[in-house]
Amino acid sequence: MQQLDGLSLAPLSGGAPKQLVVLLHGYGSNGADLISLAPAWRQLLPDALFVAPNAPERCYGAPGGYQWWALHDLGRPALAAGARHAAPVLDAYLDALLAEHGLDASKMVLVGFSQGTMMALHVGPRRERAVAGILGYSGMIAGPSLDPAEVRSKPPVLLIRGDADGIVPLSAYHHAYAELERHGIPLEGHISRGLGHGVDPAGIELGAKFVKRVLGT
Repeated sequence: MQQLDGLSLAPLSGGAPKQLVVLLHGYGSNGADLISLAPAWRQLLPDALFVAPNAPERCYGAPGGYQWWALHDLGRPALAAGARHAAPVLDAYLDALLAEHGLDASKMVLVGFSQGTMMALHVGPRRERAVAGILGYSGMIAGPSLDPAEVRSKPPVLLIRGDADGIVPLSAYHHAYAELERHGIPLEGHISRGLGHGVDPAGIELGAKFVKRVLGT
């Protein structure tokens, strides 16, 4: 199976990691994009290792960019198939990270942006041992619904997005919120006024507080 690699930022404390923050980038981007969140969060999470793997496939037409899967078809069934295809590689990466650092899943947070959020929301609830939390920026659920038979854990989720996002429609946020709520997953949400397909300072601050809280630091 293909191995993921990318950038990382060691704990500010200088010691061994006590928490893992996994940053999953969006379509056509790379790990260098989301690792930029780490400096803003390190003061709150001095014992955390931040990792930002590149997605498994090169993205055609985006020099230096990667994709979790090709977005030729934006229909929900195709998105679900894409996430299912990419999930084993991400799961293996998460398992290896936990094993390498001797940590339990309760010390790991998944943070996604756009297609990375689709991956986090697909993989997170399907893992047997619950991660500490899932933070999803500007994303959606990759599929028509979450299958109750596939939901094996219910980590807390925070969804953040802008109301002027022209890439992922606001309806996708409401759909994801309703699906997660339907499964009894602890859920919070925030919509930034005037924000497009990106992350603003309010989202960065809210995300940092959420990650710190769910990691129990």
